[in-house]
Amino acid sequence: MKTAKHPAAGPAPHQSPGSPAARWGLLTVLAGNMLIDALEVSATLVALPAVAADFHLTPSTAQWTMTAFAIGFGGLMLFGARVVAIHGARRAYLLALLGFAAASLVAGVTGSFALLIACRVVKGFCAALTAPTGLAIIVNSFPEGPDRRRAISVYTVFGAGGFTGGLLLSGLLTAVSWRWTALSPAPAALLLFLLGLRMIPASGPAPGPRRRHDLAGALSVTAALVCLDLAIASCAGHGWLNTRVWGAVAGFAVLAAVFVAVEHGGADPLVRLPLRASAATLRSALGAGSLNGSYLGLLIIVTFQFQTGQGWSPLKTALAILPASVPLAVLALHSGHMIARFGTRRLIAYGAVPPVLGSLLYLRLPAHPAYLTAVLPTMLLVGAGFALSFAALNTQATAGLAPAIRGEAAALYQSAVQIAAVLAPALAAALYQAGLTGGGNAALRPAVWLVVGIGAIGLVTALTAPAQQPGPVRQPAGAERS
Repeated sequence: MKTAKHPAAGPAPHQSPGSPAARWGLLTVLAGNMLIDALEVSATLVALPAVAADFHLTPSTAQWTMTAFAIGFGGLMLFGARVVAIHGARRAYLLALLGFAAASLVAGVTGSFALLIACRVVKGFCAALTAPTGLAIIVNSFPEGPDRRRAISVYTVFGAGGFTGGLLLSGLLTAVSWRWTALSPAPAALLLFLLGLRMIPASGPAPGPRRRHDLAGALSVTAALVCLDLAIASCAGHGWLNTRVWGAVAGFAVLAAVFVAVEHGGADPLVRLPLRASAATLRSALGAGSLNGSYLGLLIIVTFQFQTGQGWSPLKTALAILPASVPLAVLALHSGHMIARFGTRRLIAYGAVPPVLGSLLYLRLPAHPAYLTAVLPTMLLVGAGFALSFAALNTQATAGLAPAIRGEAAALYQSAVQIAAVLAPALAAALYQAGLTGGGNAALRPAVWLVVGIGAIGLVTALTAPAQQPGPVRQPAGAERS
């Protein structure tokens, strides 16, 4: 799941394309890039068992293929925004498309799992470069009114539908080879690059004093996430008391301390500490992280369980998961109307309930489940939770905040979503692998209980929110999944 892209965190204004045809050509590039970014998570999810079989990996190791993208995205998101501010939106966006295509090509042909993971981190960084710019370019390029609203709607639908499209694409391609799934974004990214050369308007650095890149802050926070993922993944094979596990935990603690020191003492940090976030922003970040984490944790269990345990094909697995992603894609255009009618607080509370119920239902999964009665209800409940609350969480994260702190609030919110996309799949894969030694679906209950617990965090956060939210509620500019 990706978060909404907030204009406040975007690049400096640039010259708008003059004609309507040029503006809609620009939208084709931006929405197309949003689509392939959203494809990355779901396509990789379905391909995980095939990657594990090809490289002879356990589930807790194979999950790196999925979480590495989130590490690059979440760990380097603030750095990506800084690069855009220094070098301009056009240059950063075009280089990100080239980098994405190159990393896809290498990932599809490499015989090294370590290089595959490195390519996934690079692709996450490329998404971090484009994330702060896409919606901001639309806002700067389309005049306020019906054209801008229509453009944002298109952008939203492509983002929300990308996860669904990735499931189907990967289900088809992974049946041949997971490598085709890894390679498939490359030609699309190259085509978007060629179109972008003509369509993306010229733009310069952000106005004001010359900014610093802050490589120390970017590298320390990214390496800290790597150490945290390594600690979790190592538990399944080595046990909680192994020196490798605690060495990774120590590495995380040291690197996190370095990040705090660099950001607190730096002249131009990526994020100013302490964060000036409102209570509504913190609740939104916790709620969105819980929603995304429980969703990805459940899907990683389902993917391995049915492809390796039940012998399902990648396409059958993708179709089984599909009902969890379709509701958001279908209702994306109506999210603003839903928020206007019910308000963010009610939608977030309503949306936090179905995923928890769906995960609880999954605990009773029989050894040989019938899809319609044992799996489909869970997928529909999870999908309902996203459809109800995801856009509301995006909106509440920055609603009513002053422009001076809106960028920091958006960064906090987006980081929470991506950190959840690292931790939850890693923990779920580790518990799934540990449960395999017990045999049968009942042995997988610890992993499912983890998903229930993650979802319950969001439910408690939603139910304990105050009745009145500060500040006006604005219609969301866009929502999409990763």
